[in-house]
Amino acid sequence: MSAANASSTDSAGSDETLLARYRTGDAVAFEILYERHRQGLYRFLLGLSGKTELAEEVYQETWLSLIRSTSQPQGRANFRTWLYQIARNRLIDHWRKQGIRNPLHDSYDEQAHALIDDAAGPEQLLTLSRDSLRLEAALQELPTDQREVFLLRVHGDLELPQIAALTETPLETVKSRFRYAQQKLRRLLAEEVLT
Repeated sequence: MSAANASSTDSAGSDETLLARYRTGDAVAFEILYERHRQGLYRFLLGLSGKTELAEEVYQETWLSLIRSTSQPQGRANFRTWLYQIARNRLIDHWRKQGIRNPLHDSYDEQAHALIDDAAGPEQLLTLSRDSLRLEAALQELPTDQREVFLLRVHGDLELPQIAALTETPLETVKSRFRYAQQKLRRLLAEEVLT
């Protein structure tokens, strides 16, 4: 996207305004929404599912659901939260159709995680790895519930209270999952550097 298009994308209005414009027939509004959210949404789905084909399928289903829908985000949800909820629901639907138990409800053993300094933010964690394959492998080592929270925060740019609402999980649990995800990623990436 050119610099001129990027600045017009940024000044085009809120996601909610763009969605309303799209619902009245403004195709450009949809293009702007798609451009704003396509990479983060795809990375979230790929990171959570761990499978390129599945991520691509659910990604397409998510955008088709949004296109076909006549509804707007409800309650306190913003567009971004609503979009990621659609994606998450489509992924869960796919797992159900395949007879796979929903891994997003896996529990995790808090005592298995070493206490590591958690001062770094999610953006810093992503820059720890120069090799995206190392990071992807480390992400796949996380319990699914922790990986989901981490990916929603990093790729979805959602705040922890938004993630709690989206996943219907208590805020303190979401905070713990995010903290443990950060700790385990730090440990996994550090171990790989030392070996």
